[in-house]
Amino acid sequence: MILTVTLNPSFDRTVELTAPLERGQVQRAAGAVQEPGGKGVNVSRALHVAGVDTLAVLPGAPADPMVIALEADGIPSLTIPVTSPIRSNTTLTEPDGTTTKVNEPGAPLTAETAEAILETIVARSADATWLVLAGSLPPGIPVDFYARIVSAVRTAASRNGTKAPRIAVDSSGAPLAALLASDEAVDLIKPNAEELWELASGLGITVPDDDPESLGFDDDAVVDVASRVLEHGLDAALVTLGSRGAVLVSTTEVVRAAAPRIIARSTVGAGDCSLAGFVLASERGDDAAGCLAQAVAHGAAAASLPGSQVPTLEQAASGPIAVTRTRRTLTE
Repeated sequence: MILTVTLNPSFDRTVELTAPLERGQVQRAAGAVQEPGGKGVNVSRALHVAGVDTLAVLPGAPADPMVIALEADGIPSLTIPVTSPIRSNTTLTEPDGTTTKVNEPGAPLTAETAEAILETIVARSADATWLVLAGSLPPGIPVDFYARIVSAVRTAASRNGTKAPRIAVDSSGAPLAALLASDEAVDLIKPNAEELWELASGLGITVPDDDPESLGFDDDAVVDVASRVLEHGLDAALVTLGSRGAVLVSTTEVVRAAAPRIIARSTVGAGDCSLAGFVLASERGDDAAGCLAQAVAHGAAAASLPGSQVPTLEQAASGPIAVTRTRRTLTE
């Protein structure tokens, strides 16, 4: 079972525009959809559609519209009761795939709720092969909360004589920096280029001057920066590069995969689907190259769908994905 944790979930509304966005103007929409969201929730949604056993843990009232929608979709979930409504995020997608997001802040969580979430994660991690910690932290949650989760899960496994799940983290900014500053090692992080540059800079690592959003650098720069980040207690980094594909950097090898040509409709949740593809391939026993190929296939398939829809395994076939791998060490 793959356990996902989303501390700052959202009810995502995506509006598909018929023409490029014009600020200050009235525009028509081709359609709109509203779906349960948040990084970890999206990972669970993609895994569930692919037939992989998953459980999404998140704060939310039983009567919250987002929780009801999650249940209506049949996504296995476990909610920790809160009184505040789950936030709503709005996304505008243009015909060429350009995506504009407006994310609301999450409702504050109390220390009691945070403790209840932590206890739930530790208890359910005993049955998990992967634990995915994903997204931002809402107000009221300490910045080192991901590090506390990792420590508690591994301490419980050691105390009970069981195997701890592998841990993947898809976050950015202060929560991810605090995790790397702790003594808690994780198996995988999944930044995009911009998030990798931000993380590395915060660790005092020199990064290229090129704007990471423009992808105006070659993959070797990504490998170099990711390698230096791995020295801070990480086993591997899955760096998604949008239309260029992705790079998997570990302590033993570098694997690169080019993205297939698609007509992009919405990039919302594409990175989350990439992570889902990686862990589901890991679950079926694929090697690093197979995991990266599935990650890229899932991300590309998600970007070709409207809103934050998640692809089926048939839509995310990994066979056509071109992959190259190079054995290496961090001292190269």
